[in-house]
Amino acid sequence: MAFAPVENCSIDAVREAAARIAAHARVTPVLQSASIDRIAGASLHFKAEHLQRAGAFKFRGACNAVFSLDAAAAARGVVTQSSGNHGAAIALACRLRGIPATVVVPRGAPQVKLAAIADFGARIVPCEVSQHDRDRVTAQVLSETGGELIHPFDDPRVIAGQGTATLELMHQVPGLDAIIAPVSGGGLLSGTLIAAKALNPGIAVFGAEPEGAADACASLRQGRRIVDMRPDTICDGLRAHLSERTFTILSRHCDGILLASDEEVRQAMRLVFERMKQVVEPSGAVALAALLRARARFAGRRVGIVLSGGNLDLTALFGTAE
Repeated sequence: MAFAPVENCSIDAVREAAARIAAHARVTPVLQSASIDRIAGASLHFKAEHLQRAGAFKFRGACNAVFSLDAAAAARGVVTQSSGNHGAAIALACRLRGIPATVVVPRGAPQVKLAAIADFGARIVPCEVSQHDRDRVTAQVLSETGGELIHPFDDPRVIAGQGTATLELMHQVPGLDAIIAPVSGGGLLSGTLIAAKALNPGIAVFGAEPEGAADACASLRQGRRIVDMRPDTICDGLRAHLSERTFTILSRHCDGILLASDEEVRQAMRLVFERMKQVVEPSGAVALAALLRARARFAGRRVGIVLSGGNLDLTALFGTAE
C-alpha cells in the first residue's frame, strides 16, 4: 500500500527537503561486507549515516528545519531539547545559517555529545532527566527567547529531512526487499516509511528497538501510545516515546518492530568495527542487531540497514582527556 500523507508528511516534502539541504548535508555512502552477509544469510546494504555531518542522520532533519525558517523566525533563534545527536545537529545547522541556538539537555547525557553541542556554538541549558522537566525547561527557554521550537522528532520538517536518507538509499540500491531503521521517538522511522513506501509500496519497512526501551513495539501491539515505560538500555539515543504524529505514521505503515538485547547490540557494534572498520554508537547498531536476531525472516533478501550514528563515547576505553 502506498504511503498516505499525515499532517504535511509526504514524499513531496521529503523531495523538497532533499533540495533544501543539498548544499549542506552529505550524500552518505552505502557500505557492504561479504563476511557480514554470510553471517546474516542475506545481502545487507548499510546506509552510513554515522558518516553524516555531526555524526548522525539527525543533521538532515535539523538542517531542513533550520533552513526552512523565514528570516523573522530565524532571527529569533532556535530552541530544542536533546540528549545529544539532535542537539549537535541543530547547533551545527544554526551555525551554518548564522543564527543562535539553545539546547535543553538532560543531566547525564554522554560527554562526547555535550562537547559536540558546545563546539558547534549552541548554548546548553541543563535539566533533569524526566520528560516533564525537559518540557518545563524548554517552555521556559522559549518564553525567554521567543525562539522557534524544533522538536527532535515531532515536527514535519524534521521528519521530511530524515526521510532523505532513505530517498538516497533507494536510488543508490534499487530493488531492496526491506529496510530496517532504529526507532526512538519515531522521526527517522517515519521519514523512512514516507520515502520507502512512496517509491516502492511493496517494500517492507521495520523499526529496530532495544528490549530495554521497547515502547514503540508495545505501542503498535496494543494500538495506543505507551508513554510510561522507563527505558533501561545502553542505546542512549533510543529512549524517547512516540509522538501522536509518529505513532499514526507507524501504525498505518510500519511492517513491525524488531527487538535486540543490549548484548546483541554490543555484538553488532563489534561486528561492524571488526568486519567493516566502522565505528557506530549503540543506537546506530541496533538495526543490525535486530536483523541478526531475526535472520530467518530475511534469509536471501536484499535489506537496507540504517547505521544511524557514530557518536560513541570512548571514555570507557581511553579514560578522560588530560
